[in-house]
Amino acid sequence: MTIHSHSVIRAAHGPFDGEVSLDYDARLLRRKRLTFDGGDFLLDLPEVTSVDDGDAFALSDGRRIAVRAAPEPVIQVRGPLPRLAWHIGNRHTPCQIRDDHLVIRQDHVLQAMLEQLGADLTLTTAPFTPEGGAYGHGRTFGHDHGPDTHSHDHRHDDGHDHGHDHHHHDHA
Repeated sequence: MTIHSHSVIRAAHGPFDGEVSLDYDARLLRRKRLTFDGGDFLLDLPEVTSVDDGDAFALSDGRRIAVRAAPEPVIQVRGPLPRLAWHIGNRHTPCQIRDDHLVIRQDHVLQAMLEQLGADLTLTTAPFTPEGGAYGHGRTFGHDHGPDTHSHDHRHDDGHDHGHDHHHHDHA
């Protein structure tokens, strides 16, 4: 009989019956066979889900398996943090925020950009647990307004309010 899991326990508290160590990319999953220190199980979630360090999987046999962020190649970024954070965010790059530095995954293009901006960079290996974004738990998949998203022509003469203002300057 195959042991399986259909659910994630968010910010789970121990004790746990084992751990599974996953890097950032591997923590985005839906259906996958996972190996932990006590065996393996089939993860079969209803939808693609981002799991975090500290979450757990509830197994069909009653055991609970903790999720741990695996060490991976990252860059620690120090310097003028507000400016550097703006440039990182402007590229929609996952970023872990610490009191005195930022952490991003190693990327030679971002590394060159940050060096050009005057950042002090340290290449290292560490667990990567970036911020989850403003629109819900886990990763930012983009922003929409749910399954009933819609579009409409952007005209100002259609007789209804679009919920935003435009500021016009008179330079005469």
